[in-house]
Amino acid sequence: MLSNSTRRWLAGLGVAGAFVAASATPAVAGGSQIKLGLYFSDTTIATNSDGKIGDTRIFSSAPTVLHDVAVRYDFSDLAGKVTVGEESGSDCSTPSEYVLLCTNPFDVEVYEWGSTGFFDVQLKATDKAKDGDAGTLKVTMTAAGREPVSHDAKIRVGEGVDLAAGPETKTSVAPGGAFTAAATVSNAGETSAEGAVAVFYNDYGLNAAKHFSNCTYAGDELRTCAFDEELPSGSTFSASLPYVLGADTYAPSSKYGEIIWMTPAEFEDFQKDVGFYQETIGKPGTDGELALTLVPGKATAQRFQADRRPENNGTIMTVTATGKNGTDLEALGASVTGKAGATVKAAFGLRNNGPATLDYNRSGSSVTYLSFDVPQGTTAVAVPENCITRNGDEWGEPGEPGKRHYFCYFDSVLKAGDSAMLDFSLRIDKVVANATGPVKINVTCQCDGGFTRDLKPANDTAAVVVNAAAGGDGGQGGGDGGTLPITGSSTGLIAGIGALLLAGGAAGYVVSRRRRTRFVA
Repeated sequence: MLSNSTRRWLAGLGVAGAFVAASATPAVAGGSQIKLGLYFSDTTIATNSDGKIGDTRIFSSAPTVLHDVAVRYDFSDLAGKVTVGEESGSDCSTPSEYVLLCTNPFDVEVYEWGSTGFFDVQLKATDKAKDGDAGTLKVTMTAAGREPVSHDAKIRVGEGVDLAAGPETKTSVAPGGAFTAAATVSNAGETSAEGAVAVFYNDYGLNAAKHFSNCTYAGDELRTCAFDEELPSGSTFSASLPYVLGADTYAPSSKYGEIIWMTPAEFEDFQKDVGFYQETIGKPGTDGELALTLVPGKATAQRFQADRRPENNGTIMTVTATGKNGTDLEALGASVTGKAGATVKAAFGLRNNGPATLDYNRSGSSVTYLSFDVPQGTTAVAVPENCITRNGDEWGEPGEPGKRHYFCYFDSVLKAGDSAMLDFSLRIDKVVANATGPVKINVTCQCDGGFTRDLKPANDTAAVVVNAAAGGDGGQGGGDGGTLPITGSSTGLIAGIGALLLAGGAAGYVVSRRRRTRFVA
C-alpha cells in the first residue's frame, strides 16, 4: 500500500515513469504492443485497529485507455487472519467468501508512472488474528481485449503500537548557514515499541552537515534514520540533526522538511516499494551513530509491529531562508540554416545564471513557462511533449506538430548554472531571410509555479532564426546555443491562457505529465 507520505517521498526522489520497474516483473501483459503492469504494496497491519487502505497501481508502457476494468482480490491465504473489504467509493462484490471483485464502469486512463485511486480496499486484521500472522494477497486485473495481469503482495499482522511525531519546528538562517533540527518521536500507546525508523522528505538545499552510520543519504540529502532503541509506553525520544542551508538557496523563501515515523516492519514494506520503483534510500554515512535519546521529564512506562494511528506519524520542519539571494533566468535562442525541404533541429530554452537554484519540487510545478512562435516559412514536425499547442480558443495535445504557437513547461528544479533545452524539428517549406520565431520565458500563467522575480528581465526574450544554407546548400542545420534578444513579446499565445488552463484542464498537463525537457549542466 502506498500511503500519502510514501507517495510524496517517492515523488521527492523524482520517481515518474515507474513502468521501468513494472515491466521487469511477471505482472506484465501485452495488448496492441502496449505492456501493462500491476502493483500492490506489501503491508503490515496492526491488531485491534482500523487497518490500512491499500490501492492497486496500474502501469502501462505507453499512455492507453482500458475498458471494462476489474480487479480481483483473492485473500484465501489470509483466511481467518485478514479481511479485504470495499473502501468508500468502490463498486465491489464478493463472489466467494475470500474473494473481493471490484469493477469500474468508466474508462480508465493509464500512464507510464501508474494510475491509482480506482480500486482502493481496506485491509483489516480479524479478531482472531495474532502477532506474526502472514499470508499472500493475490491481485489480478482484467480489461477488455487485454490479457490478465497479477501481483502477489505479502500481508502481515503485527502487534499494535502508536508512534507519534514531535511538534513542528521552525528556524531561520541565511543561505550557507548552519542549523540543527530535532527529530522527535513519542510512544503514545500502551505497548513498548521495538525500535523506530524516520523517513525524511526534505526540500532541495536542506543539506546534511554529517552523515551518520544509522542513517542513509543520497549525496547530502538525508533520507532515512533507523533506531533500535526500545520506546516504552509514554516515553519521548529525540535526535539532533545538523544541517547546512545550501548557498544557492533562493532568499527570502521557505524550505520544508517532512519526517514520517514508521515501525521497523512498516519500513521493510516501504523499502520494497522504493525497490520496486528502482529507487534507493541512499547509502549509510560514516560519521558515527546518531543517538536517539530519552527526553528528560517525560513519563516512561522481536515481533512484527504496526502503527494503529498512522495519522499522527508525521511532522514538518520549516526553515526560513533570510536575506536576498535571487535568480537570473536567461532565454536561449538558436540559429539554424537549410535549404527548402530540409528538416533542421532547433535547440532552445533557458539557462539559470544564478546565483540561486529554483526549486518547485514540493508542488511539482514548472520553474517557468515559455512561449514559442514557429518562424515564418517553416513547420514544426517534431515537438517535445512538454509543449502544448493552441488554435484560437482550443488547445491541442502535448507534443502535437504542425501548429504555429506553443506554450511549454519545464521540470520543478533548475540548479544555478544549469540549462533546460527544448528540441524542435522544423521543416523549411520556403526559405525566408532571417525568419524569426520569438522565444519568451517567464510568461504569465494562472497556474502553479512560474518564476516572476527575475533579476534581469531584459534577457527573458530570444529567438529562433532560420536562414538559407550558405552557398544554397541544404542540410540539417543546428542551433548555435546563443541568445538572440528581440523586442516585444509573443502576446497571441498568452491571451486567455489562464482561464483556459484552469477551466480546460491544461494545467493538469503542466503539473502532471512526465517532464521531457533535456537538461544540460
